[in-house]
Amino acid sequence: MNDGSVSGRAPVGAARSGLARGWLALGIVVLLVGCDRPPIESIQRGMRGNAQVQMYNPRVYAAKYAELEIPDPAPAADADGPRAKDAFQNVQVLGDLSATQMIRVMTSIAGWVTGGEGCVYCHNLENPASDEKYTKVVARRMMQMTRYINSHWTKHVGNTGVTCFTCHRGNPVPQNLWFENPGSTPATAGFLGWHESQNAPHPSIGTSALPVDPFTVYLKGVNNIRVQPTEALPHNGIGASVQQAEWTYSLMMTISKSLGVNCLYCHNSRALRDWDQSSPPRATAWYGIRMVRSLNNNFEDSIASTLPMNRHGPAGDGPKIYCATCHMGVFKPLYGISMLKDFPELKGNPDSVDDYLKWKTPMRPPTADEIPPGAGSLRANIEGKPGVRVFFESGKTDLAPDFADKVQDLIAYLKSNPDAKVAVSGFNDPTGDPAANALLAKTRAVAVSSALIGAGVAEKRIVLQKPADTNGGGSNAEARRVEAKVM
Repeated sequence: MNDGSVSGRAPVGAARSGLARGWLALGIVVLLVGCDRPPIESIQRGMRGNAQVQMYNPRVYAAKYAELEIPDPAPAADADGPRAKDAFQNVQVLGDLSATQMIRVMTSIAGWVTGGEGCVYCHNLENPASDEKYTKVVARRMMQMTRYINSHWTKHVGNTGVTCFTCHRGNPVPQNLWFENPGSTPATAGFLGWHESQNAPHPSIGTSALPVDPFTVYLKGVNNIRVQPTEALPHNGIGASVQQAEWTYSLMMTISKSLGVNCLYCHNSRALRDWDQSSPPRATAWYGIRMVRSLNNNFEDSIASTLPMNRHGPAGDGPKIYCATCHMGVFKPLYGISMLKDFPELKGNPDSVDDYLKWKTPMRPPTADEIPPGAGSLRANIEGKPGVRVFFESGKTDLAPDFADKVQDLIAYLKSNPDAKVAVSGFNDPTGDPAANALLAKTRAVAVSSALIGAGVAEKRIVLQKPADTNGGGSNAEARRVEAKVM
């Protein structure tokens, strides 16, 4: 008879319910294994509601920063005295320095990259001028590359610059390099379709089923990086619609992982392609991608034949660089700490290119004309605040047919920066009556101002600014102009 006492055995339903709860708890734990535990912070990178929030874990960044050990710089050397190229034999890169400057730089580099071996890693100490060790030949080319970056790619590295330590961190070989990777043959290879080494998960692409080697396509090759197609149906492989989106996402995942950021660091998720809704770092990244291409094609390729076979990849190619080579998981290499300020000898001469580099077109730094049309934020944040020069025929105030194209970036910048104003100034050539010329210059400035207002720029944001000297200088054709510059 049931007297209401509690049995030692739980009802079957309760046991099953408890087991289900246990499995659920275990499942939640498994799902959360790959997630960061709190605290999680956020940074608003654009107007609220525009899907531009960067999430980060301050604990993770603090731990990485604590691991960073930047060597103290040696005391600066005297720049006077005999040049290194005259004091030593076979000096091909740092010969413009004084002998004492070169010794300081070389001693520092030995500490940055040789893993404790010192000068003997590259040199035969009985004959330092000898090139018998391949490491010396490679190091020479890498010093050329370092100077080239600091002198020609300031649009990506700014005044912070790089040194050998940025990538090596005390190791003879940087930790993050890549080789061409054909990938394994996917299980679906027997079916029709476009495979390109997909469905073969790899850590470099977040263990996804995307193509495993976006580097060869985009960081050595010069294919356009696009997700939003300009045509309805994919065809002809890379460069078309869905296929290019897969390659692009694969590359973007590696960039995101390399910098320790998410897509919203550069993009607005609702308009990935739109420059005017992007964050300023997208401009820096645009140059960075082109810089990496230039380095891989002009420098890394040139040392492949010098390296021993055990330093080559499975396809026989030499090592190449990508974003993680310098960044190593943080948004700015070395957290933005500049070592170049203590080693200006590694800056290089921005006017000297052919001394150590033969261009492989189109691997040179891009010109202003090659910047994507409409990328006002790119020009503003990399080239400096945008401005245009509008030229006029002699005695005329009519705008040329290409006016709309010329001011496209300026208008884009003003739209994305509502607090900015634009100064409009007129100039004239030196011939003719000065009073009439001054009036002509003003009339031209008013014409440009009116056109900007017609394009949607508020009148209160336009300032007619008479320059101290309206004589434009230069040839007459160059002098007859209006300048519109963001203030």
